[in-house]
Amino acid sequence: MVQGLIDPRDTLERQNEKLLKIAATLMRRVEQDTDSSGLAYAQFERAALLEEEVRNRTRDLERTLDLLNLSNAKLAEANRETEAARANLTNAIEAVQEGFALFNAQDVLVMCNSRFGMHMPDLRDHLQPGLRFDAYVTLVSQNPALALPPGTTTADWALRRMTRHQDRSVMFNVRLHGDLWMQISEHRTPDGGTVILQTDVTDIMRLQHQERERLLDDQARLIRATLEHLNQGVCIFDTQRRLLGWNRLLGDLLAIPVGRFRLGSRFETILIRLREDFDFAGNITANEVATWAKQDGHRPALTFDIQNPAGRVLTVFMQDMPDGGFVISFTDVTQERQSARAMSEAKETLEQRVLERTLELEDALAEAERANASKSRFVAAASHDLLQPLSAAKLFVSALDGELPTGAPRDTLQKAANALDSVETLLEALLDISRLDSGRAQVHLAPVDLNHLLQQLMEEMRPMAEAKGLRLRLRPTDHAVLSDITYLRRILQNLLSNALRYTQTGGVLVGARATRNGLRLEIWDTGSGIAEADQTRIFGEFQRLNATASAADGMGLGLAIVDRACALLGHPLSLRSRLGRGTVFAVDLPRAGNPQPSPPPRHPERSGDPLSKLIVLLVEADTDLREALSLTMEQWGMDVLACADPAEAQSLIDEIGLPPDVMVADIPPTERPATARAMAALQDKHAPLPLCLISAGRGPQTQAVARQLNVPLLAKPLNPEHLRRFLVAQSPRAIL
Repeated sequence: MVQGLIDPRDTLERQNEKLLKIAATLMRRVEQDTDSSGLAYAQFERAALLEEEVRNRTRDLERTLDLLNLSNAKLAEANRETEAARANLTNAIEAVQEGFALFNAQDVLVMCNSRFGMHMPDLRDHLQPGLRFDAYVTLVSQNPALALPPGTTTADWALRRMTRHQDRSVMFNVRLHGDLWMQISEHRTPDGGTVILQTDVTDIMRLQHQERERLLDDQARLIRATLEHLNQGVCIFDTQRRLLGWNRLLGDLLAIPVGRFRLGSRFETILIRLREDFDFAGNITANEVATWAKQDGHRPALTFDIQNPAGRVLTVFMQDMPDGGFVISFTDVTQERQSARAMSEAKETLEQRVLERTLELEDALAEAERANASKSRFVAAASHDLLQPLSAAKLFVSALDGELPTGAPRDTLQKAANALDSVETLLEALLDISRLDSGRAQVHLAPVDLNHLLQQLMEEMRPMAEAKGLRLRLRPTDHAVLSDITYLRRILQNLLSNALRYTQTGGVLVGARATRNGLRLEIWDTGSGIAEADQTRIFGEFQRLNATASAADGMGLGLAIVDRACALLGHPLSLRSRLGRGTVFAVDLPRAGNPQPSPPPRHPERSGDPLSKLIVLLVEADTDLREALSLTMEQWGMDVLACADPAEAQSLIDEIGLPPDVMVADIPPTERPATARAMAALQDKHAPLPLCLISAGRGPQTQAVARQLNVPLLAKPLNPEHLRRFLVAQSPRAIL
């Protein structure tokens, strides 16, 4: 077969050559063998087919050759363009006025221009493609043209250069010998390679140095001018303690001739002058100054004074400078020191006068305090001594009330009773003022049932209101407040009585309203009002706006007591008033928790005479008051065992062998603890023995004794009705 004669692996030229050779052979055989027509025809046919195949293969070969020629042409064009681009890149790099080098991502040199390493000629032969970056750095560090910084070895420089190579962008200056400077810029390419630019900055660095020197010269002139305008003498020394600069005033202050100041003079020269002409003040010495100047490193600032025989005083300030030198300033403080001495002398004289005056004031203050304390003691003692006979007088008057017939005698007795009540009110006010002014008043803060306290006061004040035809109203409140019940009662009692006293028509209203921080208790009246100019004056002692009022209407101490008591308790007191319309007094009180439950009021209803044959043990040291109390209680039908002290009381009980039903005992202010123990002993021995204490003392100590014994306390002068109410409550025949 013809197909087997051709090897497909041969080239087209080889295949055509074989086909032509086969066709020629077949044609020659056809021409030689004409006898065998059938075979000849077959061979001819094969020859024709082979010729057709040759033509087809020839056409394919021609097309392939055309394509190959076209590819070769394009490749040649690409090679020409590549060579042109390489030439252009080379020309461009070469045209750059800076040294240029490109390292690939593996830190291998790809190309560089002729200016790269321009100041290191012996390095040029090594800057060939394929050079590694670390080898390049080693060559540069060992090149003689490189001027290494002081104290830096070639290995140190190479290590720092390789360390900076890790950054994406690097720029630094390199100093070369011959006063040359090269700026190195190193940047990363997107594929991880490195581009290095070397720029000669010698001219720029020289200009900078020249500019710096010019600036230094300008600064020197400026500093010189500044030093000359200072009002201090100044000198500057370098690290070797050599004089660098000074001003003219320094020579004037130190009296050193100008010729003695020379640039480079040693510090010791000036120190010698200071030793000769000046004395060092304080704890500093010239040797210590010399030691300070010789120190290396940081030196703390040094300040001291020097003085010459003429009396001139200079303050010296020595300050270290960053370069190791130091500066010294001399300030003339002669006038300041003289002024200070004059002021010190004046101060001493003034202090002496102030001390003398202070001692005089202290003596006067002590005398005033002694007088005030003496006054307070006198008022307290006098009031106490007056309360005893006053109580007796009231009881005697009360005893006569049931025995005198109606008419003039009884009216006279009533007037005497009213006079005694006025005296009692005045004494109580004096006692309150004395106690509050003494500064020894004690308070006992506790929850107070405000509504219960107000109800009691309303009952006490209602007769006074009804006598004047006034309406007395109370708006109940269910709040408890934190206060001292004794002082709070006194405050509200004085405010209520003051409102009723100065109200002629209308009435008085008492109410409480809640505030953000507590409760505000207000007392409204429809009186004549208080002028604004008088609203501060009324809180003074013995101040009454109605000058025509009688002593029975008070002595003007009620509001003074209210003001002091509110200040003591910390209860703000306020006042609003309009002339002709009335006045409102308000006291701000803090809220408290649940108050202690008040004992239910007892309203004894007598069945016959509940006090009849009731045995009362009376312990009272004052003879007149003991007799008055005995007479009063005997008129009520009771049997009274009167004694002067607890010991006599115990002896009397032991003698008659009959225990009392109730005990009424006085507490002398000077014997409170002993009396309290004696009363407690009597109660324990004859328990149950109801006890009621009576006392002219109204202070916290007396109240503490009553709380300790858990018994009621009646204040002198005694109100007979209060005493009777207590005795009726203790009677077995009282119906509660």
